[in-house]
Amino acid sequence: MFNNLFNFASPKKLKEAGVLGMNARNYNFISKLNKRSLYPLVDDKVITKGLADKHQINTPKKIGIIEFQHEVKNILQILGDYKEFVIKPAQGSGGKGVLVIKNYDGEIFTTASGRIITYNEVYQHISNILSGLYSLGGKYDTALIEELVHFSDIFKDFSFQGVPDVRIIVYKGYPALTMMRLATKASGGRANLHQGAVGVGLDIQTGEALNAVMRNVPITHHPDTNAELKNLVVPFWREHLEIGAKAYDMTGLGYIGADIVLDKERGPMMLELNARPGLAIQIANGIGLQKVLENIEKNYPKNLNAQERVDFVLNHKK
Repeated sequence: MFNNLFNFASPKKLKEAGVLGMNARNYNFISKLNKRSLYPLVDDKVITKGLADKHQINTPKKIGIIEFQHEVKNILQILGDYKEFVIKPAQGSGGKGVLVIKNYDGEIFTTASGRIITYNEVYQHISNILSGLYSLGGKYDTALIEELVHFSDIFKDFSFQGVPDVRIIVYKGYPALTMMRLATKASGGRANLHQGAVGVGLDIQTGEALNAVMRNVPITHHPDTNAELKNLVVPFWREHLEIGAKAYDMTGLGYIGADIVLDKERGPMMLELNARPGLAIQIANGIGLQKVLENIEKNYPKNLNAQERVDFVLNHKK
């Protein structure tokens, strides 16, 4: 456990280790396998959620959407009896603009971190979402309101405040490389590696920890909880992989990232999809993605359905 790709110091050795670079990813995989016309299927969370429902993929329940400024005043009516919820930009990325409310009473709202905010602050936040403050390219956006995920107690020692998630890189319908992202104090409770979350590479066949990094530096324990990361195992692993495999069928994108959370009541749920998934997953796993994708291309069968593809991944000899 805890191999480090940075041991391969030179570009030549990185290439020999099968490390996929950004230019190669963009040209050989994203541009060739992901048609631009399909990007809205994953870039707009409202569209993604509708597709997921049609393909029977478990997602957090939609409470409502706000598309226009004159609708913002209806927020309390939309919420109804919900006392906890998440407001997010439909076209946001990297967790920007996501507001998590754990409780509200009258016009007083309590965020996930325990901060008290007013109705006017929530109103302004939604207005900012609609104006495109958090969206890709600054385009006018929609505010999506969802049920709050209650993450499984199994991970309570492995994440600081925020909800941990599993990222699966899916290549032509096959789960290829996986990791779990664990929130830290440094990341502000968000499962975002660039903001300081911990990335734990996972065995594709078992969901067991292989390797762990924080800010690209190998670690063995969570910096805030001190949990030993090698003990992390993701339950309902097959269900996680099936969500990733179905995401390909749902979107037609040949190279895609699926982000999945484990709710204590509803099990694995797809949180969002990404047509341009990052490459830090290689560092988290200590494995080069290029060789993994080449192996899938060369040795994995074509024309299987999602469940058959997952069967193959789980039973294929490494």
